[in-house]
Amino acid sequence: MDVSIAALLTQDGLTNGAIYCLIALALVLVFAVTRVIFVPQGEFVAFTVLTLAAFEQKQLPGTVWLSLALGVAAASADIVAHRREPGRMLRAIAGSAVPCLLSALLVWGVFATGAGWAFQVIATVVAVMAMGPAVYRVAFQPIATAPVLTLLIVSVAVHFVLTGLGLLFFGAEGARISPFTTVSFTFGSINVSGQSLLVYAFTAGLVIAMAVFFKVTLFGKALRATAANRTGARLVGVSPNFAGRLCFTLAAAIGAASGLLIGPITTVYYDSGFLVGLKGFVGAIVGGLASYPIAAAGAIFVGLVEAFSSFWASAYKEVIVFTLILPVLLWRSFNTTHHEEE
Repeated sequence: MDVSIAALLTQDGLTNGAIYCLIALALVLVFAVTRVIFVPQGEFVAFTVLTLAAFEQKQLPGTVWLSLALGVAAASADIVAHRREPGRMLRAIAGSAVPCLLSALLVWGVFATGAGWAFQVIATVVAVMAMGPAVYRVAFQPIATAPVLTLLIVSVAVHFVLTGLGLLFFGAEGARISPFTTVSFTFGSINVSGQSLLVYAFTAGLVIAMAVFFKVTLFGKALRATAANRTGARLVGVSPNFAGRLCFTLAAAIGAASGLLIGPITTVYYDSGFLVGLKGFVGAIVGGLASYPIAAAGAIFVGLVEAFSSFWASAYKEVIVFTLILPVLLWRSFNTTHHEEE
């Protein structure tokens, strides 16, 4: 391996690591607020790419039907839960089901009018974001106080359901989307694509925006309070259901952003999200599903290990990446006090 090859591998590792970083931050956010290890996070990434690719191919995205299905399911759950309280039922439907239904209408409208690329991107992001609160309402809100293991089992079930719906509505064909830029820069003997620089810049900007959101805004402080003490936050007026919907919306938005960044780099299928999300999960585990900076650093490290493993042992790169989780789990097991009551 010479310097130029090492530089190319480092560039690929940093690019993939930046995307894994976003997914890891979303996983840490969801777990901190709701105690859910959100296995289907990668599905938001895949649905974003497949939706925008369908727009580019002049086809009606399957997101229309997926959003309608999730919206109807969320509305049905709210109607059953609040059938004796019409006012509360309408507020609940407005927070979980209506965004999905409106986003389906938006996607259909953009397709029917043949709107430009910018509108297609906006419709895609809005549609994927709207899926977040609907998924929380249908799958996790009814069991919000259940043990972590129960929430994990339900999360795995949601992953399989969303994967099946993705196959039904998008088909088995893979897709890529057009890059945001085709510009490239040369630094000595190293060629750096503008798309990679865009990934770095967007990831850094989103991390800074999240830091500001949690430190300055009222909603961010509400999520921090819920993560620190769910019962205490509820006593001071922070609704756990609202916090859950909000963090799932943010996770879906991060997934949509990740999809826009990864779509031009690799071909994405209906089930590609699981592998991408799993690599982000490795980074999140390094941070103990609690520390955002350590999770981000761990995800970037995962990207670098994956890139160099593909050069030295491409057939075993996935094995090498997922093996990284073992020493972390062993170290945390030896340094954590366990109680039989727990």
